[in-house]
Amino acid sequence: MINININKKLHGSNGQMDLDVNLEIKENDFVALAGESGSGKTTLLRILAGLEEAGGTIEIGDKIWLDGKFNLPPQKREIGFVFQDYALFPNMSVEENLLFVNKDKELSNHLLNITELESLKKRLPNTLSGGQKQRVSLCRALMNRPKLLLMDEPLSALDPYMRTKLQNEILTLHKEFGTTTIMVSHDPSEIYRLSSRVIVLNQGQIINDGCAKDVLLKTTGSQKFSFEGELLDIIKVDVIYIAIISIGQQLVEVVVSSDEANNLKIGDYINVSTKAFSPNITYKK
Repeated sequence: MINININKKLHGSNGQMDLDVNLEIKENDFVALAGESGSGKTTLLRILAGLEEAGGTIEIGDKIWLDGKFNLPPQKREIGFVFQDYALFPNMSVEENLLFVNKDKELSNHLLNITELESLKKRLPNTLSGGQKQRVSLCRALMNRPKLLLMDEPLSALDPYMRTKLQNEILTLHKEFGTTTIMVSHDPSEIYRLSSRVIVLNQGQIINDGCAKDVLLKTTGSQKFSFEGELLDIIKVDVIYIAIISIGQQLVEVVVSSDEANNLKIGDYINVSTKAFSPNITYKK
């Protein structure tokens, strides 16, 4: 069991705020941290890693990582950290990046095989694609068989195909190593596919906690779907108006009434929903 009860004053997206988190996480859970930018997600990861100070306590099993008198150094915490920017040593090969953490060649080869990097192990990071670098970063984070794996939007810079591929590899490694994983993500499909639990932060406070379906599903009544997106354009075609909306990594077209076309503004964030296959557009609150 991981017990987290921490607090820290931060400058959030709306000014000063208190990051105040009290959590119990079961071993081998895969927890996704969600919420708007500036809500404290990355800071929470960094506190768990020992990279930032905070008040309170962190207990991992029978070990204390943080209390009022003691703060275990990062290098002594049994963690793996996967950063957004890969953080690989540029002058070391793929294999050397892994063996720098732990000289276990058998484990290194095993991880490289699982992630299909075996043929690239002598290559330097600057010769790899973004997806390959992220796989190296993931393998390196697992080289010490960490009790806690922390990932800060690890796949945000990748294209949809590579994101899905790496999501599957992350899930495979999570299950094989039995690691407790906490991941920051803004991608609903990624959160749904990977996590067993979703925790939503807002201004440093936990506002929702549950399974992905319960936390992320926003439809009500007989609605078939509901998505949030940015209005990019409104085009008049003959006698109808078509709204061009960016939803996730896709553009969609929705027919709107003349009243809606006159009231909506380019750049608005709106909800697109359907009821009995009749799309409706409403302002995002």
